Amino acid sequence: SSHLHKLCCSMKAHLLCPRPTGVEPGHIPGSKCMPFFKFLHDDGMMLSMDELKKFFEKSQVDLSKPICRSCGSGVTACHMVLAAHLCGAPGASVYDGSWYEWFTKAPLEHIVTEVSNIRTCTVRVYAAHALAHGTYVPLALGARTSLLLVMAAQTRALVSAQWLADAIRANLVGPRLRILDASWYLPQTKRDARAEFAQRHVPGSSFFDIDECSDKSSGLDHMLPTCSHFSQYVGQLGIGEDTHVVVYDTSDFGSYSAPRVWWMFRLFGHGSVSVLDGGMRNWLTDGHPVTSEYSEPERREFRATMNRAWVKSYEDVLENIRTGQVQIVDARSAGRFRGTEPEPREDTLPGHFPGAINMPFSSFMDASGKELAPEGLSKLFRDAGVNLEKPIWATCGSGVTACHVALAAHLLGHPGVCVYNGSWSEWFKRASPEHIISEGEGRKV
Repeated sequence: SSHLHKLCCSMKAHLLCPRPTGVEPGHIPGSKCMPFFKFLHDDGMMLSMDELKKFFEKSQVDLSKPICRSCGSGVTACHMVLAAHLCGAPGASVYDGSWYEWFTKAPLEHIVTEVSNIRTCTVRVYAAHALAHGTYVPLALGARTSLLLVMAAQTRALVSAQWLADAIRANLVGPRLRILDASWYLPQTKRDARAEFAQRHVPGSSFFDIDECSDKSSGLDHMLPTCSHFSQYVGQLGIGEDTHVVVYDTSDFGSYSAPRVWWMFRLFGHGSVSVLDGGMRNWLTDGHPVTSEYSEPERREFRATMNRAWVKSYEDVLENIRTGQVQIVDARSAGRFRGTEPEPREDTLPGHFPGAINMPFSSFMDASGKELAPEGLSKLFRDAGVNLEKPIWATCGSGVTACHVALAAHLLGHPGVCVYNGSWSEWFKRASPEHIISEGEGRKV
């Protein structure tokens, strides 16, 4: 409406601010930019009434007319509500979904940007799909005062060590933000993940035991738990349905088992989960603190709903060998995949099943242990001959590092990678010899 001022309370409409995956910067046509921090003095105190009125006048905003505030997700827009109220105009409204909703729903002609590489309509359609399916949730939180809370609400698959350190310093760890050490190691490494957690961990974190939160009745390692088991387990860790969960591990790779727990939360219907980019390795490199102190969180209610379509069985893979309808990516090392290096489990020989494509999980990270940039990830899939536009199932030794494939594809806008739960550990035990391919002496007899 021509009588309604639309105000954008971003730092600047064209800057790359924290936002969900798939959302680009820009603004709504006709909106005026009044960055929220300009309502404050350098010491954080609000401007005087006269100063506020001058700011509105300079921005050509008539306080006698209706005003609708907007920002990224409806949070910092409330700085303008307060400012207008102090100037005697208490009736300002807020566009709750703000820019994050607008970008996912508006036609391209209603998105104004100075950035040259604005996403195509295809990627924006994915963003809308992600919004509908819980990849991120553009909610306006009750307090509406902390930029860190905005970042927590707008869940990204990866968060940086600095982001998490800032959140810890701001005392945000609690019911709305939980940190999990999801470290897990193969027996031959002789590392005790729980004991290491007791010695040192990221402040405020709890330990997530992949073996404990699993199907104990299975003869295979850490198979997925039931919905009720998962709900009870994560509820004891202080996680509710409105909790942003950040997972990390202490692997020398930078990330090893954390993507498995990230995928598990998403599998059980919780999209508000992120992986700490670079894990404990980069946390320490960046000089952030660790502690041995632990405070058990207060139990919360969590109701899991499993997306069973994301979990594939031995029978599914066997049928796919016949049909070849789905690309299957194996995240084990090249030697284990080819059959020239031993498997870590004594009862299993190396190799792979027909049609599998090898993409070692470590290749998704750079030398520092952080996830590759999108361009690097895209090249990995392209060089491996994997078409991200077609269905992908991931496998590995026991379903842990397979989730690196799911994370990488998710970062490139393809969130539906499925995981073969039993992976090679099950396949080797059940498959006939003609369905085990090996270059070494690992052929099944």
